[in-house]
Amino acid sequence: MLETADLPAALGRIRRVTGLPVAFGGPVAADARHLRLTDFAGTATVALHGLVVSAGHGLGGRVVTTARPGRVEDYAADPRISHEYDGPVTAEGLRAIVAVPVAMGGSVLAVLYAGTREPIAVGGRALDAMARVALRLGTEVTVRREVARRMAELETAAARHSDTSAREWEEVRLAHADLRTLAAETPDPALKARLQQISDRLVCARPAAEANPLSPRELDVLAMVAVGCGNAEAARRLGLLPETVKSYLRNAMRKLGTHGRMETVVTARRLGFLP
Repeated sequence: MLETADLPAALGRIRRVTGLPVAFGGPVAADARHLRLTDFAGTATVALHGLVVSAGHGLGGRVVTTARPGRVEDYAADPRISHEYDGPVTAEGLRAIVAVPVAMGGSVLAVLYAGTREPIAVGGRALDAMARVALRLGTEVTVRREVARRMAELETAAARHSDTSAREWEEVRLAHADLRTLAAETPDPALKARLQQISDRLVCARPAAEANPLSPRELDVLAMVAVGCGNAEAARRLGLLPETVKSYLRNAMRKLGTHGRMETVVTARRLGFLP
């Protein structure tokens, strides 16, 4: 589920954080048998454009099969890799190259490269910075996949809310809590906003809500309580301290005029603030 802008954005970040002049990459095929180089930043030729790299071959192919970063100080002379791709690599003038996998679960979705036209040892700091960029992208793709899965499961139930059974409503509530958890975890502001919009759609499947006095974080906490989370679990899922969770819960009780956790959840549901 890589999107069109994912790789160009990641390559731009790699050039900024490593200082290496060239960055490129591409997605791995669904069967993990090869990757195709599709995106480039700082290249001087089109020699690498569209290149298909077989799994296990070259530096990138090795990254695909091992799901581990790799690097070479002088590509054409390195004895640890096969050399089927020396032609396009040397045509671009690349010598030192680093490659990192973008992973989701146990699968490699893409490979990101960075390089220079000098035979130098790329340090561990640059490799670690590239790995963080790849991890961020893998996390964003994983979140998007989970959102799509949840929405596919719940779209029918949300559309015909008046006929939804108690069991289906419990699924809606669990999905609502999961979406708010994912929104708290993602570092991408656009994706965070999208997740919050989707969770709001699930709430809108209930009767029309009154003006909502609760803050987004207070709703996050109530969504966790509504699916049975204690303060510690709610804190873990939302990236908060347990005392902070308690504070948000107290604020919600005060605003809704309630005196207990479940009374607060029931009231929030009755008013249309929770599904």
